[in-house]
Amino acid sequence: VHAPEMAMRIDARMFAFIPSVIRKGIVNLPPVKRMIRHVLADLGIPEDALRFINYPTKFDSTETEKALKRSKIKLPRIESYAPKIWDYWERNLDPDLFIDKSLKGTVAGKKILITGASSGIGKAAALSLAEAGAHLILVARTYENLEEVKKEIGGKSSKVSLYSCDLADMASCEQLIENVLNDFKTIDYLINNAGRSIRRAVSASYDRFHDYERCMQLNYFGALKLTLGLLPSMEAQRFGHVINISSIGVLTNAPRFSAYVASKSALESFTACAAAEFSDTGVHFTNINMPLVRTPMIAPTKIYQYVPTISPEEAADMIAEAIIHRPKRIATKLGLFARVLHAVSPKLAEIILNTGFRMFPDSEAAKHSKDGKQHEVSSEQMAFAYLMRGIHW
Repeated sequence: VHAPEMAMRIDARMFAFIPSVIRKGIVNLPPVKRMIRHVLADLGIPEDALRFINYPTKFDSTETEKALKRSKIKLPRIESYAPKIWDYWERNLDPDLFIDKSLKGTVAGKKILITGASSGIGKAAALSLAEAGAHLILVARTYENLEEVKKEIGGKSSKVSLYSCDLADMASCEQLIENVLNDFKTIDYLINNAGRSIRRAVSASYDRFHDYERCMQLNYFGALKLTLGLLPSMEAQRFGHVINISSIGVLTNAPRFSAYVASKSALESFTACAAAEFSDTGVHFTNINMPLVRTPMIAPTKIYQYVPTISPEEAADMIAEAIIHRPKRIATKLGLFARVLHAVSPKLAEIILNTGFRMFPDSEAAKHSKDGKQHEVSSEQMAFAYLMRGIHW
């Protein structure tokens, strides 16, 4: 190696004011060691690498050059061949190459329970996971609709089990939990997809407290009941993954969706607390902040026929990403930007949202109108919707 001196150093003198006994004591505390292991695992850094931090290393080619002095062999500079060696290692020797990170490699034979599986996102996810060989446990209120999904799946999945359940009814939830645990003992993945959305301004909801109750009952309490019922068996088997289909509205604080966003926010807050408690048990939690998806749930709002949305199949791809990589959150760039904007400039975010609120009217259903009149979307509304692609207005 033609490199008189190459070193990677972290100057330990910055920690010199802490007595070495205390430093070693802190590092050896079990909670600290566990945190270090988790951080290194997330970064893909072997624990043994810590021994070489601030390790004084010198590469010297003097002896090699001396031995080759009378030959015609000249040492190439490391910069001329190091990229090729690194490229070979990445393509052929990297241990991660031998880990199957495909959807099939992750879920084949695994038991996956999907709520709201008879249409929309739930159905698209079921079809995608069926092709990957998962054992699907599909849940919806109407059993006949689930049978149609099972027919469409055909022979794509080794096994499909169907359960009828009204997740807004706690007794029905308890019966579902009992049936699933009796039949399978445990499941590997729970996808809380079933949900109810209500698009109505607060000023139009003064006498509609039941809107908030209904959203909370299904979106929060139903998902919570099912999660609490299945978590003990996940913990016992030291593996499980709870995936919540949330909304971009939680990140943007979308106007007209106060009932819906509040219920999804409650589920996300529970998930964040639970994730901290289950972090060392092998049970994982992911929130997916879905942008606007073209499903039957948005059909009553006629204006959504003209604004940009993603398809249920694209939403299913986000679920697949959650299953494979197990991130804490999956969201669009615009959704994450909105969360940052709320943090650093809440008044500006409020003004932008108010502009959208005034630009897009309540739907005829929200105004209790029965004339069926459909208002055309203006070019200004279309431009704003495309600029804020995926946000609920």
